[in-house]
Amino acid sequence: MATIIIAEDEKIVAKDIENKLKKLGYRISAVVSTGKDVLTKVSESAPDLVLMDIKLDGEMDGIEAAQKLKEGYGIPVVYLTAYADNLTLSRIMETEPSGYVLKPFSLKELSHRIEVALGESAQNLP
Repeated sequence: MATIIIAEDEKIVAKDIENKLKKLGYRISAVVSTGKDVLTKVSESAPDLVLMDIKLDGEMDGIEAAQKLKEGYGIPVVYLTAYADNLTLSRIMETEPSGYVLKPFSLKELSHRIEVALGESAQNLP
């Protein structure tokens, strides 16, 4: 089963997502709350996908972190966000994400987005 890093600054939300994804059979290699930690953990564990909140602790937001992941690793990113304003969506689209899910979301919706993203990444392998 796929390995996922969860980047979410709200600890209760992150733990809830982690528990639900584990029940679905995903392996969670890390739960982090900053953009810097996302980059560090990706370099250490090479996950299959990153679930990325847009608002993260620290200086780097989730969109900046996703752009760095795209440039350096090519790992698919699915955004988790409560923000759907035009500026935010424009910034998201610049990173060519594998998808995004608006909060609050259902587990079914999140699972489908993850599966689509993983399917896309598997098809893009040489």
